[in-house]
Formats: sequence, structure tokens, C-alpha cells
Amino acid sequence: MTRRQGKLRRFLRHPSGLAGAVILFTVLVMALLAGVIYPDGPWRMVARPMLWPGQNPSYIFGTDGMGRDILAGVMHGSRVSILVGMSAALAAVFVGSLVGALAGFYGGRVDDVLMRITDAVQTIPSFLAAIVIVGIIGPSLTTIVVSISVVSWPMVARLVRAEFMRLRGQDFVLACRIMGMADTRIMFTQILPNCLSPIVVAASVLVATAIIVEAGLSFLGLGDPNMMSWGAIIGAGRSAMRTAWYITVVPSAAVVVTVLALNLIGDALNDVLNPRLRVR
Repeated sequence: MTRRQGKLRRFLRHPSGLAGAVILFTVLVMALLAGVIYPDGPWRMVARPMLWPGQNPSYIFGTDGMGRDILAGVMHGSRVSILVGMSAALAAVFVGSLVGALAGFYGGRVDDVLMRITDAVQTIPSFLAAIVIVGIIGPSLTTIVVSISVVSWPMVARLVRAEFMRLRGQDFVLACRIMGMADTRIMFTQILPNCLSPIVVAASVLVATAIIVEAGLSFLGLGDPNMMSWGAIIGAGRSAMRTAWYITVVPSAAVVVTVLALNLIGDALNDVLNPRLRVR
């Protein structure tokens, strides 16, 4: 059994990891099949408004105030949430890894400058900063992804910096220096691969955070007006909370379950990839 297979086996044996993977897989299937099951999209008015769940078997979760199928909205909204979450997490990981690698490898003035920039960004409340960026540039999926990644990379930068400072004095790094290997090659082919475990765990947390931020922005009317998202459904149903609370509860449950799944996966990955916790 290879090392990767062993880690995968431990992950699948982890109760939290298995539960989170099953839930996340279900959400991914929803996103992939949304266009197949509902080819007309989530905007079509299919029945009378405010149709409660159970009143019509054709609409399991009922309809919203405009007569649109809530299940269609939830399934198409899963596409937006997964796309924004993964895109923002990848962008934040890329920027944070680059900043953390440079700061941790070179130290000195480079470390001081980059960490002061990181501190400055980290002092700004993430959600408020995302609101300001989207409000200035304009609501769109690209803007939302950029705004979330801009406020999320400092956590990754600090994590990668700490790992680089720990590893830069190791024997394999010194051997690479003696061989005349370039700094960039040492950083990105020798040290960075040994930092992947904590980065993967942090990425799972970033995806969950990005989904929450996107839902919050859409709830406030700062989401992409051309895309159906969970936050947009919640925002559209807030005016009917007393008479049709299910409109907000269904997409809210989707957000909670997805974020819970990602947190469970993150906990399991931490237990599996962290050598100090493998004795559990």
C-alpha cells in the first residue's frame, strides 16, 4: 500500500471525513445534474406563488413568491456556491502561498515588509471588506471571487510562512543549496510540497468561508443578478418570513449542510495529515 493510499484509507475510515465527503458529493451531484433535471433554469414560473412543500408532489420544496420552483433554485444555486467557494479558495491559496513562501524563505526585510502588508489586510473585517469591494466594482461572480480571495489570503500566508521557517534549515534544503539549485526551485519544488498538508486543510476552511460570504453578499443584494444562488433565494424570501418561512429555510439549510460537510472534511484531513494526531 502506497503512502497516498494509506492516507486515503485513513480518511475514509474517519467518521467525520466520511460523513462530510458523502454530503459534499451529494451537493456536487446536485450541481452537475441541475441543468439536466431543470434545463429551463431556475427563473421559470412553474406554478402559483407561495405553494407550500407537500401541496404539489411535482414541487417538493414548494414555490417562491413569483411561482418559481425552489428545488430548481437550490440545485442551480449549488453551482454558484461551489464555483465561488472553490475559485476563491484557490486564488487565496495561490496568493497566500506565494507571500508566505517568500517571507518564510528569505526572512529579514522581505519578511518584515510582507508580514506588515499581511497584518494590514488581516485587520480589516473580511465581510465588510468584501461588501466595499463588490459595492465599488459592481456585483458579478468575478468580483465576488476577487473580493473573497483578497480578504482570505493572509491566513494561508501566515501558515505557509511558519512552515517555510521550520523547513528552510533542514538538511534536504541545505543539500539543494550546495548543489547550486536556484531559490525559486528550492521553494516551489522542495519546500512547498512538504507544506501541502496544512494548506489542504486550510483550503477546506476557505471554501466553507467563501460559501458563507457569497450567501451573505447575495442576501444583501450584492450577488450576481444573472445567477441564482442560495443567498439570493434567502434574500427574496425574507419579506415573506411570517407567511412562507420555508422559502428561506430550504436554501439556508443547504448552506448550513454544505459548510458543515466542509468543516467535517477539514477536521478529518487535519487528523489524517497531521503527524502529531495520527495516534488517534
